[in-house]
Amino acid sequence: MNLEKLLTEKVKFAIQELYGVEASDNLVQFQKTRKDFEGDITLVTFPLLKTSKKSPEQTGEQIGQFLKDNVSDISDFNIVKGFINLVISNSFWVNKLNNSIETKNFGFNLETADTLMVEYSSPNTNKPLHLGHLRNNFLGYSVAEILKANGNDVIKTQIINDRGIHICKSMLAWQQFGGGETPESTGLKGDKLVGKYYVEFDKHLRDQAKAVIAKWSDGDFSNATDKQKEEYLKFETAKADKDEKGIKALDSKILELAKNATVIMIEAKDMLLKWEAKDPEVYALWEKMNGWVYKGFESTYTAMGVDFDKLYYESTTFLTGKDLVDSGLEKGIFFKKEDGSVWIDLTDEGLDEKLVLRSDGTAVYMTQDMGTANLRYEDFPKLNGMIYTVGNEQDYHFKVLFLILKKMGYSWAENCFHLSYGMVDLPSGKMKSREGTVVDADDLMADVVQKAKEMTQERGHIEGMSDEEKENLYNMIGMGGLKYYLLKVDPKKRMMFNPEESVDLNGNTGPFIQYAHARISSLLRKGGDLTGVDSNVELHASEKELIKHLVGYPQLIQEAGANHSPALIANFTYELVKMYNSFYQSVSIFREEDAAKVNLRLQLSKTVAGIIKSSMSLLGINVPERM
Repeated sequence: MNLEKLLTEKVKFAIQELYGVEASDNLVQFQKTRKDFEGDITLVTFPLLKTSKKSPEQTGEQIGQFLKDNVSDISDFNIVKGFINLVISNSFWVNKLNNSIETKNFGFNLETADTLMVEYSSPNTNKPLHLGHLRNNFLGYSVAEILKANGNDVIKTQIINDRGIHICKSMLAWQQFGGGETPESTGLKGDKLVGKYYVEFDKHLRDQAKAVIAKWSDGDFSNATDKQKEEYLKFETAKADKDEKGIKALDSKILELAKNATVIMIEAKDMLLKWEAKDPEVYALWEKMNGWVYKGFESTYTAMGVDFDKLYYESTTFLTGKDLVDSGLEKGIFFKKEDGSVWIDLTDEGLDEKLVLRSDGTAVYMTQDMGTANLRYEDFPKLNGMIYTVGNEQDYHFKVLFLILKKMGYSWAENCFHLSYGMVDLPSGKMKSREGTVVDADDLMADVVQKAKEMTQERGHIEGMSDEEKENLYNMIGMGGLKYYLLKVDPKKRMMFNPEESVDLNGNTGPFIQYAHARISSLLRKGGDLTGVDSNVELHASEKELIKHLVGYPQLIQEAGANHSPALIANFTYELVKMYNSFYQSVSIFREEDAAKVNLRLQLSKTVAGIIKSSMSLLGINVPERM
């Protein structure tokens, strides 16, 4: 039982005894004691004044004195206007510390709760993973670990987007411009080789689109449909009334219109139709290039330190989605337009009409997401919820998806949750994968590990380590810094990534916390055997503050799970380390003559180290014994 719950019952008893009234829980309100007053927790008297029929000060004095006289854990109190600052006894905090020492997996709920599925990563097979994928993977993996710590049975999964027009773009570009290149012949990872041709496609697409626009501007619409001609002329006419910014926006629309009239885009769309028809040549090319990508992804995931329990592939789930669309058409959930495309009308829900199947019969993202959700609940009928870790640019998509699933009669749709997170920006601006301006995940991880290596070598302290131990340490620090930097920010917030800051030993960084663990480990190696802490030992103020913080770890894990927020774990741990450093500077350990105090301080250090290791593991971060 935490302190607030314990004291709530004691305060209700005091009110009953003092005023003869049975108080409800909502009348008993606590808050943190301000740092400029003595006390560990503060009771607000104002909600109790109707019951006491006395002034705030009189009410506070009566309740405070009653609690001091009747509750052994309250050693003193003081009144500040309508607030009772309660001082909790040393023995209470020592007993809390002993409980944390004796509790296996302190902070974790070992009772089985719900079965939850967490989806993250979910890459396209037309390009390598990038910086945005790092935040996604680290966030999804960490949320899964936090949910496990709350007693849930968690299934980690991803949907691999291995079909669609974007995949065909890479395939077509390799077919036309690749000259038979392979990962082996080029020395490139397979995902990087395929990504190279995704960029190559876009270069040729832009060149061809510009040529199309030039023909249209000369009045030659021989390669345009009637609708494309109509749209182009409408945009050109509209320019007359626009300023420079408006003209630029219309030119951008014209470029997109022209892209759909290019030979290369028409060929890519034709390739998609052939793929869905299982054309042998196209399908063989698809299997070969996807095989290259999967091998590349596998090594990247290993470097990230993330894993998955179950994989789903869009090339399979879109078929289930199309079956669901057919079923929904029969039930009147969907409707078909004149061109043969299938839609759902969500205007009554304040949304719009949403396409679920194109006029040529090919599936869209919504189609495969419907199929994927359905398959997951068929595979895991005991699922209590699904959590989709996807960037906030897809907020509307998931709002629509969950609504469609509810309209289709799936009760489990109520338990689908979009873990929406902000994008990661660079000093140079937003990343654009089709233009080749992304920060490659492999390169970034190698870069931070190299920075960690240089920093560690400059500091020294690695004498006696083997080369393998040193390399493991560099990787631990570099990856710890990268993960922590991306996870310490609230997931909902957009963030700027700075690799230099991520491996800094000072401030709110992973290496700062890792160094604290290494220092405590060194301290404990000198400490010898430890015993339980004497409940009568006198606590220094810094020791008390440290214990008060660390015993909040179980509640912190619950909050992080409820909010799907590793940032809560990260910042709790940072505060813990700052408090430990303050404690370490305030008291002596090995020069202390009182054996009971030495034992307390070593046990406190050991507990802090244990929580650092535990909390950082929830973020997917390892901590070193030496650094």
